[in-house]
Amino acid sequence: MNDRELLNLARDAAKNAYTPYSNFPVGAALECEDGSVFVGCNVENAAIGNTICAERVAITKAVSEGYRNFKRIAIYGDGQNYCMPCGTCRQFMIEFSDEIEVLSAKTGGRYVSYKLKDLLPRAFRF
Repeated sequence: MNDRELLNLARDAAKNAYTPYSNFPVGAALECEDGSVFVGCNVENAAIGNTICAERVAITKAVSEGYRNFKRIAIYGDGQNYCMPCGTCRQFMIEFSDEIEVLSAKTGGRYVSYKLKDLLPRAFRF
């Protein structure tokens, strides 16, 4: 799967987001080392701390199916800025690997690519 295909899956996943508070739908598409892909969208809650980001939805879906080896994740938000993972999502992802490639997209399909370790240097670890 190429970058554009993964980003398109993330964009499509954003259409399922539940965002009555921020009105900012986000989609994520997580590619595993074996080529399997899991998608997720953000799901907001009136108790804001109970909101879950698209990245964590995709990862928990993968983990619940027995997957642990992730290659890259595409994140799409329809805005003027690249949709970067929040700090909680960065820490959540780094639990599995600091080598995950993060593709962050914005309106119009432009995107940037980073290694997770560059987005979260000196991550918390046991």
